[in-house]
Order: sequence, then structure tokens, then C-alpha cells
Amino acid sequence: MIRRGAAFAVVSLALVLGGCGESGVGDDATATVYVAVAACNQAERALENAGGRVGSLRLRVLCLPSVEKTGRFDLAQIGANARRAVEDSTTVAYIGEVEPHANRFAAPILEAADIAQLPNMSGSQAMHKLLPAIEQALDADRSLRESVNDALQ
Repeated sequence: MIRRGAAFAVVSLALVLGGCGESGVGDDATATVYVAVAACNQAERALENAGGRVGSLRLRVLCLPSVEKTGRFDLAQIGANARRAVEDSTTVAYIGEVEPHANRFAAPILEAADIAQLPNMSGSQAMHKLLPAIEQALDADRSLRESVNDALQ
């Protein structure tokens, strides 16, 4: 059952982000950026100010649940947030927590799936860094997710 789910995710990613044409992304495709709750409002505003698109690619921001529980980090929630982003075939980036210690637990999960992580910055700063990387990645002949990750490193 897990193999079938993994195969479905790979095929879905190829269909959604692969598209055809020179850019490797289909017309009117949608990509998702997962954002930590503390950075979400700023990320949404920055994306709205950019028109919600990079070229013909539509972007959406999905806000993640808080990872703080009674003043401490909930490691299970950090992992669940990262896994949620990994399981979504449209994910191109993950704007993490402002606190560096929280991000180190999400990093291995995101790295294994080639998802760029933009930690330790405001939502606005992260989006201003991410949008040009996506624009650059649209011209690559590889998956958008991989290309965005490479552009940000």
C-alpha cells in the first residue's frame, strides 16, 4: 500500500509540475508554499502584492498549525508539518519557524524530498527570496521542486 501511495505521489508530481513546453511547468499550474503560522500573514501579503503568480504559475500559501505547546516546541507537530508539505505533490517550498532550533527537526524530512526550506526569517523576507528563485526555476528542464531548491542554495 505504501508503494502504491509513493508511486501515485510521483506520478501526481510529474503531472502537476511537469506539464509540457519549454519551462517544464504546464499552463495555469498551481504550486504550494507551506508556511509556519508566525510567518503566514506576511507571506500571504507578499504573495498578494506579487499578484499571486510567477509567470503563468499560480502560487498559494498554506498556513501550518503552531508548533508551540505551553511555551515549548512540539516536535511531533514540527514533523507532522514537514510531512504534510512532503506529501503534497505541488509543494515547492517550506517557510519554517523563526526559531532556528525548531527548523532543524523539519530539515531532514524536507531535504529528503528536495523541498527548499526558508527558515529563520519573516514571511515577507522569505517570499521576496523565494519568488525570484521560482522564476529562475521555471526555465529549468527538471522538476520545479528540485530547481527551486537548487536556486535557493
